[in-house]
Amino acid sequence: MDRLDAMTVFRAAVDTGSLSAAGRKLGMPLATVSRKLADLEAHLKARLLNRSTRKLTLTDAGQAYLIACKRILDDIEETERGVAGEFNAPKGELVITAPILFGRLHVLPVTTDFLRAYPDVDVRLAFGDRVLNLLEEHVDLALRIGELPDSTLVATRLGTTRRVVCASPAYLAAHGEPTTPGELAQHQCLTFEAISSADAWRFRKNGTEISAQVRSRLVVNSADAAIEAAIVGLGLTRVLCYQVEDARRAGKLKIVLGDYESAPAPVSLVYQRQGRLPLKVRAFLDFATPRLRARLAEHMTT
Repeated sequence: MDRLDAMTVFRAAVDTGSLSAAGRKLGMPLATVSRKLADLEAHLKARLLNRSTRKLTLTDAGQAYLIACKRILDDIEETERGVAGEFNAPKGELVITAPILFGRLHVLPVTTDFLRAYPDVDVRLAFGDRVLNLLEEHVDLALRIGELPDSTLVATRLGTTRRVVCASPAYLAAHGEPTTPGELAQHQCLTFEAISSADAWRFRKNGTEISAQVRSRLVVNSADAAIEAAIVGLGLTRVLCYQVEDARRAGKLKIVLGDYESAPAPVSLVYQRQGRLPLKVRAFLDFATPRLRARLAEHMTT
């Protein structure tokens, strides 16, 4: 039995959630995947995975073995990258994750410029509002919005963005413009649930936190949907300022309750702390950081 090969199959099965998906990822028949895992468990004299028709779950032994597998395989991959010259010149695949709208508006344009400057680097962009585990998902860099918990991640601060309340001029003309958060209870609200509760929105005034009850006529998990509903006059919504900047400049939305905005949210690029930082990661950090900072300064603080 090739133990490194078996470890790779085991990690792929855990990462993808099924034996068939692991086989597709590795270009390996399902029967081969199943046999390699069975051989590994027989060698270890321990069950690593509980198999059902719907999903795989790790046993206690499997959880411990997975940590060791990732460490060993990552060490081998880093050694191979060094031998292949990845630490001497930027090359290879770079995996980057970012929130959907921020990624489309800002990370994608910077990335296309980066690809022109570094022809030996390929980039895989994973846009999504779910926070990914960089180690488990094999992500090199992540753009995060909000306070960062203490962790082993290294953060490069890019700037900040604000949470703003806005509505269309037509809605405000018909229903009036709220001047305090308490007045939101009399308005139709459109909640983007990633940053606000459907029952109450939080504000800040002179250092004091304020919780305002709201009636959410619409609750969505997409900033785009909340913004579109606000533009057509359905009500007030609360999103991040960069998400509505184009609509605000076009006169489609107006920001209200500016005196009650909560503290700005930091925007950061984060990566996993490791021994030698691959040059492709360093190259992107050096290239993207000043450009993203400039975009934040231009589009997100007005």
